Amino acid sequence: MADRPTLTTLSLFGVVFVTQTVAGAVGVGSWAFTLALPLERHPWTLVVSVYAHGDLMHLAVNAVALAVVGPLVARVTTPPRFHAFFLTAGALAGVTHVVVTAAFAPTAVLGASGAIFALFGYLLVGNRASERVLSWVPLGRRGRLVVFLLLAVGVTLATAAPGVAVVAHFVGFLLGSLCGRLRVLHVGHSRLEIG
Repeated sequence: MADRPTLTTLSLFGVVFVTQTVAGAVGVGSWAFTLALPLERHPWTLVVSVYAHGDLMHLAVNAVALAVVGPLVARVTTPPRFHAFFLTAGALAGVTHVVVTAAFAPTAVLGASGAIFALFGYLLVGNRASERVLSWVPLGRRGRLVVFLLLAVGVTLATAAPGVAVVAHFVGFLLGSLCGRLRVLHVGHSRLEIG
């Protein structure tokens, strides 16, 4: 049951990738799938860009990452909540990326990594083990926020490479961490356990 939202999302990756391939073959440019400023020019890209990928390798890397982290988060929530979180986090990460990087050069973004980083941040922070660790460390709200920021910076730097949307990674991980701390995806008494 926990695999269902992950499998649905992986299927969406495949459908959008095939659509991108066919669209490219008939002359439709990547603009139809990438999120770029001004956002109102192609508003559907707020959704489509989260599921679109630049090439087969990009698709494969995100599919593997989602297959690892998706079922673990899906165990504690409902499919609608999982999908809403995935899409919202991915869109927010993408929008933040294009807005922040516009100060340096116009940019466009596509891919699910911002959403996947949000799932990873949620998994890392929204479980009993991390709750125990945080309870041992005498940190207030500001201290915990600093810990989340440092984690987000560390994870982002670990995945940085040319052409990678590091701002989207950072924002996704930070959103996921904050949502994990608030346990926004948890339903009832479900617990997210590691190990």
